[in-house]
Amino acid sequence: MNEIVVSLIDQPDEARLRAIVGLYRQAGWWPEGEGEDLERLACLVRQSHCFAAALAPDGSLIGMGRAISDGVSDAYLQDVTVAPAWRRSGVASRIVGLLVERLRADGISWIALIAAPDTTALYRRLGFSEMAASTPMLLAP
Repeated sequence: MNEIVVSLIDQPDEARLRAIVGLYRQAGWWPEGEGEDLERLACLVRQSHCFAAALAPDGSLIGMGRAISDGVSDAYLQDVTVAPAWRRSGVASRIVGLLVERLRADGISWIALIAAPDTTALYRRLGFSEMAASTPMLLAP
């Protein structure tokens, strides 16, 4: 392998699932003290509309992202992250591009996301814009 490969996955093996946990932890979305629960993670990958993985030339997982959708009209991009050493190298753009390509191929044109403040420039470059008069909200646990 001579370059970064970004592809869709739906049945990751145990090693790939452990690497996905690693990326979630690097992003701060999977607490260090929390067990790996690989079956739950495998279910998350399978039940996403699509899940993209970016592999370095050595085959290691360096980025990921997923789309959740009803499969008909709306979709949301979730969990887009890239390992710190690979940020600002175009990996996130390729992940988002592949997810959007798949969603559009499936007839889904309404695609949204909630961007962290330090990622808005990336998403603007990729064609996303703020939704006027909208506020992201979360139901407290």
